[in-house]
Amino acid sequence: MLSIYILTYNEELDIAACIESAMLSDDIMVVDSCSSDRTVEIASRYPVRLVQHAFESHGKQRTWMLESVAPKYEWVYILEADERMTPELFAECVAATKNPDYIAYYVAERVMFMNRWIRYSTQYPRYQLRLFRHGKVWFTDYGHTEREVCDGATGFLKETYPHYTCSKGLTRWIEKHNRYSTDEAKETLYQLQNGKVNWRGLFFGKSEVERRRALKDLSLRTPVRPMIRFIYMYFFLGGCLDGRPGLAWCTLQTFYEYLILLKVWEMKYLPTPSLVIDESSQDESQIIN
Repeated sequence: MLSIYILTYNEELDIAACIESAMLSDDIMVVDSCSSDRTVEIASRYPVRLVQHAFESHGKQRTWMLESVAPKYEWVYILEADERMTPELFAECVAATKNPDYIAYYVAERVMFMNRWIRYSTQYPRYQLRLFRHGKVWFTDYGHTEREVCDGATGFLKETYPHYTCSKGLTRWIEKHNRYSTDEAKETLYQLQNGKVNWRGLFFGKSEVERRRALKDLSLRTPVRPMIRFIYMYFFLGGCLDGRPGLAWCTLQTFYEYLILLKVWEMKYLPTPSLVIDESSQDESQIIN
């Protein structure tokens, strides 16, 4: 058996289905970032442990969660509200916990958008660290999200999980990515000043995660990356095979990249108190996402 953490913030549309998918485990912990909608009310109807903690950042929220909310079992799985656990994935997770060679596992997501799995333009299989032994993994901030630091060897699972990335509508998606683009712009400036391209990881990386992160390091230094990203996703990855949803997805990702570049320019030439990068808050030991 394994414990499951579910991270939430204003997830009243997704939380019920997410918890129900996770009830293969008898230890579910909902960690809510002080939602203002009905998330807590709905989650309270289920046999879960519910805690609230004000959100600071993705990395800090995960660190607080792991340090403050003790799991029942040694192995834990992190599930976000717009993701689902599947019986097949759960069974593979349980089997993987019996392997003494690894302390954590990456799992590939299946991005669901406009009622379709975006198979090609999402770089599938795109892995995220989800399953790990408690106490062997912690997280740091990187851009709008987080990156994991692992004390031991990691592996990859074959089963995948569905990620309903736009389940709350395009308005919520755009609002969220407007916030994300600010964090990504700050991280871009920091990496341009202090980081470097991992050329070895780019060409000889041992895993998809290492190669993808090295590619991101390179993309930060590419001034026309919004257009390059669209061409790469739509034509080289085969986003055109994803149909109308694929075209919409590639266009949204291109818009997101362009927004990041605009905010980078704004931070460099029109600094405001809310956008000035705070280099003292950056952790130079961060590993890449």
